[in-house]
Amino acid sequence: MRPCNNRLFSVFAPTLALVLAAPLLKAQAGTAPPAATPKSAAARALAGEPPDPASGQSQTPAQKPEAQAPLNVDRDPVQSPDAEDNEPVSPGHPGPPVRGAQTLEKGAHGGFTLRRNVDEVVLNITVLDDNGRLVNDLNKDDFKIFEDGVPQTIASFQHQDIPVSMGIIVDNSGSMRDKRAAVNATALDLVKASNHEDEAFVVNFSDEAFIDQDFTSDIGKLREGLSHIDSKGGTALYDAVVASADQLSKGAKRPKQALLIITDGEDNASTFSLEQTIRRIQDLQGPIVYSIGLLFGEEGGGRESRRAKRALKLLSEETGGMSFFPKSLADVDPIAAEVARDIRNQYTVGYHSTKPASLGGYRVVKVEAHAPSHGKLIVRTRSGYYPKAATPEARTAQAQPAHAQQPQ
Repeated sequence: MRPCNNRLFSVFAPTLALVLAAPLLKAQAGTAPPAATPKSAAARALAGEPPDPASGQSQTPAQKPEAQAPLNVDRDPVQSPDAEDNEPVSPGHPGPPVRGAQTLEKGAHGGFTLRRNVDEVVLNITVLDDNGRLVNDLNKDDFKIFEDGVPQTIASFQHQDIPVSMGIIVDNSGSMRDKRAAVNATALDLVKASNHEDEAFVVNFSDEAFIDQDFTSDIGKLREGLSHIDSKGGTALYDAVVASADQLSKGAKRPKQALLIITDGEDNASTFSLEQTIRRIQDLQGPIVYSIGLLFGEEGGGRESRRAKRALKLLSEETGGMSFFPKSLADVDPIAAEVARDIRNQYTVGYHSTKPASLGGYRVVKVEAHAPSHGKLIVRTRSGYYPKAATPEARTAQAQPAHAQQPQ
């Protein structure tokens, strides 16, 4: 049985859901923000504050904040990656600090230094030819970037195998019991095929999610984390993805971020919707999502299977990743090599938007690649982003793009 201190979502998911939803409700109502209200017992517990005497709240053991555990033991990694996100925006509290995109510098001794540029939008781009083969011989002048249809000037360009921080998110619901051996082997093969400086963490989820191994490059520790199989309950996929993206935002030490999702069914237990999950990743200017849907038991068929496939495809396509739907367990393992190859052969391209970040709103990004030595080139990257300088009210007041809606 897992220790209680590594539960990922018991309080976090409802709290962040309210944070995401509140500005949208205010925008729809067209009213001023309500006056501050006393914090709930759960919010006070998360903030490490004593109970409010006026409210009659008592601090129960379940609400008592936990001491931070060392990184080499299981721990509760997330509330929100930014403490500021848990408080209302006000003149005295203008919101979370601007966290921009990142550039990478290689030092004299071969190490990498990550530097952040608050104005730069950074895209991780995969380019394929019309036969689906990776194209690795392009230069900066072969790319064109458009934001909301307006051409952008490329400010930085890299094409090298740089280290990645990755979250491995594995469905632990009852239907996965007979599939976990093959799934665990695939996840470990992905790590083995990746850059040796990569780091990864393991999240197992059913109707709740647990971080069973924090960031590590140790294969043995990752194997142990994947071995925590307790297949039962429902499938809270979106909650697991949101908290894992936040874990990457808060704790990742590598320049690039990615999530690998392995599941065999439709989400049926999350606090978050698919739309909120995609928006959270876009707000974070966050990870590339790769997904493996083990839906072959319902091939051709059920409505739930079709919805699950559409959801996984959206999560991957909106972030510049790939989704896979193998026909059997025997087809799962080769996917690991394909994902590792995709991550290790991406172009990293940055630009400074011509549109002020203060305007807020979702920005649609399109990238084209053309080279005389190639025919038609297929480009894959994230579909857009929310500027980090915008307040939550400015972001959520804008209509969400139609392609990121909840599947029916």
